[in-house]
Formats: sequence, structure tokens, C-alpha cells
Amino acid sequence: MNLARHSITATNPIQIFDTRFEADCQIFTTTTPAGFAVYRTWPLKLIRKRAEFTGGTLAAAVPCHTSSLLFLLGGGRSPLYPPNKVVVWDDAAGEEVAELEFRERVRGLACRRGWLAVSFRRRIVLFEVGETIVRRNEFDTCDNPRGLLAMATGAYSTLLAFPGRQMGHVQLVHLSPCIPPTPVGPPPSVPPSRPPPPPSKHPVSIIAAHESSLNTLTVPQSGRMLATTSSRGTLVRIWDTLSGKLIRVFRRGSDKAEIYGVAFRPDEKEVCVWSDKGTVHVFSLMSGPSNRQSSLSPLASLIPYFDSEWSYAQYRIPAQASHISLSSSTSSSRSPTADITDEEKCMVGWIEAPSDRSEPGRDPPMQHQLIALTYSGGWYRLSLPQGTSNISSLSAGGTPLSSSPPKASSHSRPRTNSVSSITSRTEKGKERERDRDRKDNRELILQEYRKYGRWDGWG
Repeated sequence: MNLARHSITATNPIQIFDTRFEADCQIFTTTTPAGFAVYRTWPLKLIRKRAEFTGGTLAAAVPCHTSSLLFLLGGGRSPLYPPNKVVVWDDAAGEEVAELEFRERVRGLACRRGWLAVSFRRRIVLFEVGETIVRRNEFDTCDNPRGLLAMATGAYSTLLAFPGRQMGHVQLVHLSPCIPPTPVGPPPSVPPSRPPPPPSKHPVSIIAAHESSLNTLTVPQSGRMLATTSSRGTLVRIWDTLSGKLIRVFRRGSDKAEIYGVAFRPDEKEVCVWSDKGTVHVFSLMSGPSNRQSSLSPLASLIPYFDSEWSYAQYRIPAQASHISLSSSTSSSRSPTADITDEEKCMVGWIEAPSDRSEPGRDPPMQHQLIALTYSGGWYRLSLPQGTSNISSLSAGGTPLSSSPPKASSHSRPRTNSVSSITSRTEKGKERERDRDRKDNRELILQEYRKYGRWDGWG
């Protein structure tokens, strides 16, 4: 009997090239080798799939807020469109309505009702989208290989943010106010919002956010704030876009990481951060003792590390292995890192959903929750902890899981030892902080787990 090493691969592995939320997280799009699909975020439901694309694959399908338009980018080993082209797709009509061709590769897109911004390696091109697409402006940037840019999408918002000409700087440009969409159906019970009063002073145009290169740029729908992270991936800085002042500084962790994204809660009271460490962190933007503080804060004047604000809640997205290995060798002969898989890449957004706690005879109150979408097809609905009794993997009154999510890996990354006595003492202090954090940590509550992205039924 041959007991040599074999690999067992899933019969229908999920291949997701890109997944992203619409501005208000009501829907999200995902691209696979067969095309793209549009999902309702919660309750999870496939709205439409487009599998008629042949001859190539898509890198992204970017939805335009309160519109039937999507902006398609080719990508993968056999791209459907050249990398220097943006195709405008009308999903209501089910056809291409326009295309934009450039002289270089498109790095990123940001859009809102009536506007489209296209990012390249060293410039941003701005278009007005109406009956026709008109080129309105162009801005120079520093080296921007990630194609970073962000655009506020709320009613009467004006902000467009992108890297400035100097590394670590952010340039702020104000467009015409975003016109709210025309309501459909009976008139709403709540009167429509009015335009905000004009600012009393001219808003700033440049924010010196970081000394190193930028890694992410995020603005809420209102555009009143800006969240920036750098290539180090340890800090998240929140800025006031009108005055340019630094509002808060949050610490994701002490070691270097690649932050994948930052998302503001719709009411701008909290912010969530996720990275290649596989953990989603939630910070409070309200004044008060919500965020965790270091017990060694009196040493902040000597070691600024101890003056940090840490997340008050977090959740670790389990890593998924692409295959299961069977080997005739014993466990003692295996490498200690043989079964350690890469952390799960994901996208996170905010929704409003009924609370799992309600009084008899009354509808459950609505609360803000998180939806995490992984690139292996995992869909996680997470609620915020509201007390020590909620610290569990799933509350007693939560929605039953459709299937069990993969277990989180318990392996930790190896750390190098410090060579100096001062650094060693600092590391010991950080280790004590991490031990305390493990004891005081409040986990987000997993309410529901689903799978999405399969072409054979789409989850």
C-alpha cells in the first residue's frame, strides 16, 4: 500500500479575484474567473450574476453609489480588457455603455454619483459622469503604486483625497456637492437632510500625515474625517479634513503589518481596521474610556509606545488552507511551520442589523454590526460586545450558523530577540502589555457564517 504524500483539493475551490462594498455597504460585488456578481450584503443574497464574459477575466467591478453603473477593470493571467482601460457597464441594461483608454496602467478607482477619479502611478485624472463622460481635471501625486484615493459619497459631500506630491502627504480637493438620489416610492417619514452651511474658513488642502509612504486612505460618507495608515502598519491616524488637525491616533499593534483597509461606522462613532495579521480591530472615536489604554502610560514621556490607544474589541479571521496534506511521515519529522497557512485576506464593512437581545413582544432594536468578506468565499457577520456577558464565540440568542467557520490558527509569528538592554526592557514591557491584553480582550461576537462566490449556486 502506497502511503506517500498526497494532496486533497476541494472539488470546487472558490476563486475570488476581488470583492468590494458599495459606499453604504448595502451591496457588494465580487469577481471570479467566470465573471462578476452583485450580492445583497445582509441578509446575504445573490442579486445578479454576469457570466457572459468570455475570452478573459476581470480584476475588479467597482459599483457606483446609488447608480446602476459599474466600472470594470481587466486583470488576471488572461485579462478581459487591457490594463490601461476602464469599461463603464450599465447593469440595468446589461451592456457596456462607454470605455476610457489611457496611456498607462490604471492603478485604482473611486466614484460617487456624477464623478469618477482614476488613479495612476503618479497622477489622478478626474471625470464628470452624466449623459457623457467629460474629463475635468488632473493632479500630480508622488509615487502611488497602490493607486490610493478616496471619495466621500454622502449627500452634499464634496471631498476627494489622494496622495500629495511629497511622500506621506495627502491632498484634499473639494468637488461640487453630491446631489442626493431621488427617492423612490412613498415619501419618507423623515424629512430629507438639508445642505450643511458653508465652512467659515477655507479648508486645508494638504495634510502631512506620515513620514513613510501611505498604505491606505479612507474617508466616511460625510467627508468630515480622514483615516490614514503608512507602510509600517502600526498606527491609524484620524484627521479633521476641514482644519487638518490630528484628532486621534490608534495603535493596531507593535509589529509591522500590511493594513488592508479602514472603515468608518456610518454614524462616525467607531472605526474598524483589518490587516494581513488576520485580525479585525474596532476602535471608538467617542471621548471616554472605551479604547484600551496602557497600564504603563506614566512612562509615555520616555517611551511614546505606552501612550497609545488600543482596540477595545477584535476578531481573528481564521486562515484557510488550500488543501489538506496526507503524509506517511510522523509528526515529529515535520517542520514546525508546515501547517501554518497565510492569513486570510478580507474586506470589512458596516451594516445595521437587529440585535440578538430583545424584549418579549417587541421588535429587536437595530444595531451596527460588521460584515467580513474573505477572498476564499467566507462571509462573517460580527456584532459588537456590549458587556462581559457577551464575550463568547456566539451568544445564546444569536442566529444559528449555516455552517461552522474554520478554526483560527493558534500559531504566532516568531519574533527576533533584542540586542540592546534598553530595547530588551521595552520588549518586556510590551510583552506584559500583550499578556494583559489577552486577559482584558473583548472579542467580537460571531453571529452568522455563510459561503459566497460559488458559481454552482453562488453560496
